[in-house]
Amino acid sequence: MTILLDSAGATQALGSALAKLLRPGDVVALFGDLGAGKTTLARGILHGLGFDGDVASPTFPIVQTYEDLAVPLWHVDLYRIEEESELEELGLDDALLVGALVIEWPERLGERLWPAALRLHLTGAGEGARALTAHVPPAWEGRWPPR
Repeated sequence: MTILLDSAGATQALGSALAKLLRPGDVVALFGDLGAGKTTLARGILHGLGFDGDVASPTFPIVQTYEDLAVPLWHVDLYRIEEESELEELGLDDALLVGALVIEWPERLGERLWPAALRLHLTGAGEGARALTAHVPPAWEGRWPPR
């Protein structure tokens, strides 16, 4: 399924709608090149969960936690991960016990990406627009697409 998002605002709005579907244990994997809109979508998810501050990509800290939300969320950016051993140190499985994960650059996980992850691929579609292609696992059927 592909959704056309005609602006950053539309991308954030989709993220906000997606936030209402999140449950503890969920993983949302955001694929796309630099500038594809991954952080914009994550920002919408966080705002939809009740966070009202600024949201930057956690490229340097790698993990940014937001615990006081409707669903606690870890926003993860794996862009700088170079070795599998670094993934172990992040403790991502622990986050799923009480909250959800939104992961930018999930391809760095390789085979370790959870099979039940909602996989969203963002690509440019001209003049600020994005095309979002969703790969929906059985765990998300009936919840996707957000309304």
